[in-house]
Amino acid sequence: MRSALAPGVWFLRTFSRDSWFRGFILLLTFFIYTCYHMSRKPISVVKSRLHQNCSELIKPTNDSHSINDTTWCDWAPFDRNNYKELLGAVDNAFLVAYAIGMFISGIFGERLPLRYYLSAGMLLSGLFTSLFGLGYFWNIHMLWYFVLIQICNGLVQTTGWPSVVTCVGNWFGKGKRGLIMGIWNSHTSVGNILGSLIAGVWVNEQWGLSFVVPGIITAAMGILTFLFLIEYPEDVDCTPPQHHTSGGLEENQDPEDLGNSPKESSLESAARGSKEPSAQPAAISFLGALRIPGVVEFSLCLLFAKLVSYTFLYWLPLYIFNVAHFSAKEAGDLSTLFDVGGIIGGIMAGLISDYTNGRATTCCVMLILAAPMMFLYNSVGQKGITNSVVMLIICGALVNGPYALITTAVSADLGTHQSLKGNAKALSTVTAIIDGTGSIGAALGPLLAGLISPTGWNNVFYMLISADILACLLLCRLVYKEILAWKSFLNRDRGYKEI
Repeated sequence: MRSALAPGVWFLRTFSRDSWFRGFILLLTFFIYTCYHMSRKPISVVKSRLHQNCSELIKPTNDSHSINDTTWCDWAPFDRNNYKELLGAVDNAFLVAYAIGMFISGIFGERLPLRYYLSAGMLLSGLFTSLFGLGYFWNIHMLWYFVLIQICNGLVQTTGWPSVVTCVGNWFGKGKRGLIMGIWNSHTSVGNILGSLIAGVWVNEQWGLSFVVPGIITAAMGILTFLFLIEYPEDVDCTPPQHHTSGGLEENQDPEDLGNSPKESSLESAARGSKEPSAQPAAISFLGALRIPGVVEFSLCLLFAKLVSYTFLYWLPLYIFNVAHFSAKEAGDLSTLFDVGGIIGGIMAGLISDYTNGRATTCCVMLILAAPMMFLYNSVGQKGITNSVVMLIICGALVNGPYALITTAVSADLGTHQSLKGNAKALSTVTAIIDGTGSIGAALGPLLAGLISPTGWNNVFYMLISADILACLLLCRLVYKEILAWKSFLNRDRGYKEI
């Protein structure tokens, strides 16, 4: 007869197994969303190839265009004088569809198995990304084709974000969530970097491959997702995470609530759990998710923060190409430094917000610092390669830091908020509301950039700085609440020491 395991050995085995599965899920979802962002990035690199200065190129001997044709090297229909507006329309076809679809996607994400939902979304995203590039090989020059493909791609890509955040939220509790998700959220920047580098390989030759190759990779990742994704820890007999700490300062907690005994609340929750062991919480409604404290403020803040981030995402290579006069490939490669800064900023924001337990304050400070840095980058950033490299990294960190924090740790915090009384079913809907609202800004930013850039790039940066300031102002109430909570927490600690 086998003897029972010593408690210490049982703990180590369980801990090791749980940690292995958590690490695996973190890595898998990292690669999943890296592929989503990788497939979005090529359009920003290929823009400078769809319309370029043909006078600087040698015309092929077999070219059928007339001698005086100055647009012989451009890809119709982007060979017209209003090419910036047309490129902006292609961007917005994706982004508007993404913003609209995101509000619906979270509702489906709560009610469908995430493994099937994500796999189907990735396969379709890979298909539509490849179809955009196949327009080159099929010699398609109709604007409606590229717009239609972008609309379809925008809709299917909404399957990604609510699903991966929900999956990670199912596996990880509140402790160190900001740091873990800050590191994990670097998938956004890694995807952008990979998308830029892959697109840059073929941008000056067969630019269609700049889309086809990321599309194939994304579809292949969809198959791996179907085979290996595990939605809940309980599915593999792992220990579910604890979404709320038993003591200390709780995110978005009112100062007057700090007097309640942590032990009492934990005992109450344990008692509820023992009374209703098999109760399955119902999915939360859209309006119910909006009533969670902080959801509206962070959603509106993300609208403006994402407006800034996505304007850089879609227009930075073209800005560098036009202002610094680099080649299309060099501009695409240099623009990846903004995403390198985004990785640093996301990790910093997560680490600082974990230490201070002030998500809103961390975002607000970074947004305040981002405004003057964007002004300086536009003023002196192109005067020398060193200036450009340093300022791109700093701008990327300050712009993408709050964006990363809100879409990851903040969304997971609010989706498992204490007011939900343990109902984690809200996580997908809350994530979709926050990112869907942000996606409205993501659609507006590139659209406004396309409309404003003919009047000068300075005006584009003034628009970005204004949006950054508005994002900061929208968090003022939450920052004030966090400051009051810190004061109450310090006063309570001081009182305990005196006793």
